[in-house]
Amino acid sequence: MVGQTEEIRNCRLCGHRCGVNRLAGERCLCRAGADIEIASYCLHHGEEPIISGTQGSGTIFFARCSLRCVFCQNYQISTGIRDTGIRETGLVEIMLELQAQRAHNINLVSPTHYGPQIIEAIKQARAQGLKLPIVWNSSGYDSLELLEALTGMVDIYLPDFKYGDDEAALKYSGAPNYFETAKAAIFEMFRQVGPQGLVVRHLVLPNGISGSRRVLGYLASLSPEIQVSLMAQYSPRHLASQFPELSRTLTIEEYTPVLAYAEKLGLRNIFAQELTSQQAYLPDFERTEPFSK
Repeated sequence: MVGQTEEIRNCRLCGHRCGVNRLAGERCLCRAGADIEIASYCLHHGEEPIISGTQGSGTIFFARCSLRCVFCQNYQISTGIRDTGIRETGLVEIMLELQAQRAHNINLVSPTHYGPQIIEAIKQARAQGLKLPIVWNSSGYDSLELLEALTGMVDIYLPDFKYGDDEAALKYSGAPNYFETAKAAIFEMFRQVGPQGLVVRHLVLPNGISGSRRVLGYLASLSPEIQVSLMAQYSPRHLASQFPELSRTLTIEEYTPVLAYAEKLGLRNIFAQELTSQQAYLPDFERTEPFSK
């Protein structure tokens, strides 16, 4: 049963604001229909330390995505190829199962295009005893209408802030007006949960493609207390080899100046990565445990 049907009858959940009627079978770039599609779930130990903790984050990966990143490390599921057949009722059961496994939180990965259904599932799970914090782990390309509907339901927002340059966002992720959309989304997240409930991820791309200085400048203008995860783990996955500028891993000479700039801006809560992370966090969703080696 689909919750809050009006929101997917005229879909405005992400920055594309496509307006398709998913109840009638219409689909846009994300290819999502009326029902949730869950690709995988597990206790994940590879998130930021405050998310994974000692026992793991109860991570639920949704199939499909509102972006089309040519370097997507989750490409096996972001295109909707792997669908376990788990729908809304199953989502409630998964949340409670992960709680029973002593997860620190429920971590919803790429949830934007299923937002209304997820809201209903959270309500049902809480009515059945779910006590864990909810982590909203999105691309940052969320609409304000969706985020306002999430007020009071999400404990930790974990958005990407992928690009400081709209041309790059359109070319490599198919996302028009990404910078302003992500700015507005992150501002709303900040308004709801403050700096302690917000962890913003920024993946540093080779050749300065991610526009890191502009991204970091905006975050610093919001609050020096915002938690920023500066990711060095870029690996040329999916279609990246078709773009020479993205067909290699990040170098230390590219990453270190970005880290230094964040510190210069006065950002006080930075998660940094070693370049060894470029191979450490690559999932394989053909496995039941996608991060197991």
